[in-house]
Amino acid sequence: MEPLTTTYPLKYSVPKARVVVVFLSMVLCTTILCLLQLKVFKPKIKDFYSFEVKDSRGRNVSLEKYRGKATLVVNVASYCQYTDKNYMGLQELHREFGPSHFTVLAFPCNQFGESEPGSSQEIESFAKGNYGVTFPVFHKIKILGSEADPAFKFLIDSSKKEPRWNFWKYLVSPEGKVVKFWRPEEPIQSIKPEVASLIRQIIMKKREDL
Repeated sequence: MEPLTTTYPLKYSVPKARVVVVFLSMVLCTTILCLLQLKVFKPKIKDFYSFEVKDSRGRNVSLEKYRGKATLVVNVASYCQYTDKNYMGLQELHREFGPSHFTVLAFPCNQFGESEPGSSQEIESFAKGNYGVTFPVFHKIKILGSEADPAFKFLIDSSKKEPRWNFWKYLVSPEGKVVKFWRPEEPIQSIKPEVASLIRQIIMKKREDL
């Protein structure tokens, strides 16, 4: 009588082991790919300073250069009932608190009463020549509708307040978050305490970091 052999179990166990190994490898690879995809395509949390805009000559400017400052972002216009009062008040704010810890950022817009018809460079010359502004005046943009500038759209979405006229003002923290907003008719004096408070926080943080 021939002795029994154990070849059959071994014959079938090897392929099964290979199948298990291949299956586990596929699961592992799929998991890794999914994790990498989530990491790569996960939307980054935006703040105001993470955007790029254009200056009055159409050159790209990263708002990252203003991170760490308090900024007052304003949609400006040259031919509006609020032009004189606001430009003078904004320059006063910039002169009093800027430029180390604070700046005004002006964005011309022609969507309200067509009161900003000129080119970006003409607007900048107007602001400097008539009001002596020393804060940045950027490229003329749209702030409403499908063509709205992304940086300004961020301000609107964050504050839940859409400008209804020229010279709406958004105060942005050093971290790029909207702190408060003001309508064009509100006095510049009402903005000063908020700006001063942010600047105090910036100075205190710098001292703590020393």
